[in-house]
Order: sequence, then structure tokens, then C-alpha cells
Amino acid sequence: MAGILTGNSAVVAAGAKNLGGLISTTLAEDGANVLVHYNSDASEADADKTVAAARAAGVRAVKFQADLTVPANVVRLFDTAVAEFGGVDIAVNTVGKVLRKPILDTTEADYDAMFDINAKAAYFFLQEAGKRLNDGGRVVTIVTSLLAAFTDGYSTYAGAKSPVEHFTRAAAKEFAERGITVNNVAPGPMDTPFFYPQETPDRVEFHKSQALGGRLTRIEDIAPLVEFLVTEGGWVTGQTIFANGGYTTR
Repeated sequence: MAGILTGNSAVVAAGAKNLGGLISTTLAEDGANVLVHYNSDASEADADKTVAAARAAGVRAVKFQADLTVPANVVRLFDTAVAEFGGVDIAVNTVGKVLRKPILDTTEADYDAMFDINAKAAYFFLQEAGKRLNDGGRVVTIVTSLLAAFTDGYSTYAGAKSPVEHFTRAAAKEFAERGITVNNVAPGPMDTPFFYPQETPDRVEFHKSQALGGRLTRIEDIAPLVEFLVTEGGWVTGQTIFANGGYTTR
């Protein structure tokens, strides 16, 4: 039976594992061909597994390795998807790096790396999506619910994700004439390997206590929202949707 996305193709940046991996396989199960991007050699085995799972769902899938803080690599990413699938309809960016560090201890190298990964890569991903997506396309970027939190420690992480809201609003206006929607999803602190090294056990428990059910956000809480935005959610654009079990709001 055909899926809701049959005939569509998707690019998922950082789509090999964790949330990105689940989004890749979810879109594949909905019928979309998927390009699975990964950054480091350490993630290649995960990319292979995700590609295999997508193919098992009956779609075409390929892996692509690159550092997306280099805009030329973002161009190659979309070039590869167009060459493989004939076009791209959906672009999801889950690229991100988390750092919890006091402002007084933050180095210039820390700052540059965080803004390159969380802001620069996101900007040029949006730019290339706007150039390359078919009319009626869908773009989603994963940001963070810390954009609405009054907290310590995450100045460069939340700070580097914050501009993405403004990039998204501008892109939503600029791409609207082609029917392309552009949105962000802002998860709460997530139960993934990226979160725990940044926090003490006591702080982890505090974060849990602030959300429904006394738990962290799970990747399974977020993937369906991305799925909605790229399928039935075509009347939503220019938005940042906070999905965090009530952890924070604005």
C-alpha cells in the first residue's frame, strides 16, 4: 500500500542515528526516498543501518558523509539527492552540538564551533533547500526548547540556535511563493547520548521533574511532529513549535 509520501524524496541532515535516524526511517516508512547524511566516520555504521532500514521499507536510500559547516558540502548534499532521486521535496536538519559551559570559561574556539554547527550550517542548509526543493516542499530544522528557558550554562548552544528562528521566518516568507513551508521544532532536554555528558545526575533529575511524567523528551515524541509538518501540516509555516512536555513555554 502506498504511503502518504510515496513519490517524494527527503534529505535528512544528521540522519544516521538518534532523532535523525528515527526521522529518516519514519519518512521511509511513509514512502519517501531518503538521503541519510552523517558527519564523522564513527557514525558510518549507524548510517548503514538506517539506510538498510529505509530500503527494507521499500524506498530508495543512500548515505552521504560531509561536514555541513562548509557551505560547498551542503551544495553537494543536495546535488547528490537530486542525482539519486531526481528531485527533493523534504529537507530536515537535525544537525546540532550541545555545550554546557559557563560564559567565563568559554573560549573563542568553543564559540566558533558552536555557531558554525548550530547556526551557520542551518543557514546554508535553508538557503540550499530554498534553491533545490520542488514547489510545495517542506523544510524543518531541529532547535531547542532552551530558546524559551531562563537558565545558566548554555549560552553558546541556545545562543547559536536562536538565530535559526529568524532564518526560518525570513525563509518562510521568501519561499512562500513556491508553496514551500519552513518550520522549527524545539524539543525539551532529550534522552539521547548528547545530553547526559553535559549535566550532573542531580541536574538530570531536575530537568526530568519539569516535564509531564517526570521524564526527558524522547525521540519518539519529536519524530511524529516532524512527520506532521512534512505531510498534513502544510498550513503551518514560519513557526517554532515547542515540544517538551511542559518543560518550558513562551
